[in-house]
Amino acid sequence: MTKRNEVLEAIQHQGMLPLFYHAQAQESVAIVQNLYASGIRVFEFTNRGEEALDVFKALIAARNKNMPGLYLGIGTIKTEQQARDFINVGADFIVAPTVNTQVGELAHQAGLLWVPGCMTPTEIALAQQAGAGLIKLFPANILGPGFLTAIRELFKGQLFMPTGGVDLEIENLSAWFKAGVFAVGMGSKLINPKDTNGLTERTKEALDLVQQARS
Repeated sequence: MTKRNEVLEAIQHQGMLPLFYHAQAQESVAIVQNLYASGIRVFEFTNRGEEALDVFKALIAARNKNMPGLYLGIGTIKTEQQARDFINVGADFIVAPTVNTQVGELAHQAGLLWVPGCMTPTEIALAQQAGAGLIKLFPANILGPGFLTAIRELFKGQLFMPTGGVDLEIENLSAWFKAGVFAVGMGSKLINPKDTNGLTERTKEALDLVQQARS
């Protein structure tokens, strides 16, 4: 199985993709270790600051040392250079806020999953034509489950993941899965990098709620 398909399978099994950014490596490693202990096996670190590359290197090292089976992706990738930098240090998949087909091509060449962000049918069509295995619906709180329900038949077989404002509540999660999402992205509603109290319990609850929502 290719890395691309391995990551897709891991996201599908988990049903959600946690994501966060923190400028400090030690704190970031601690958060990921917490997520891992809670059952997370695939997650996205976001490229939101100058320290992101160094922190991501530390996460890769920590994963290789004591978190077997964990896939580490990098998000907020907007340029080819950013994609190259993170692919070179071991990113397992690439998430982007926009449809940059050059970024997608670099991911494809490396055998990695590329997850571009889309908000319109035109963007979805462009991403699909460029080989996006999974498309991020962003921002999810603006689009809502009704958007996917309305356009899903136009893009049969395409996998979607809403990110940005997905609530950690059974009603919201159920609405998204009923609309046909592959998984949901969970950022600040799950992880507050400045306050990790209760993160283990929230993560386990989130995994449980996702499974309930699917059924």
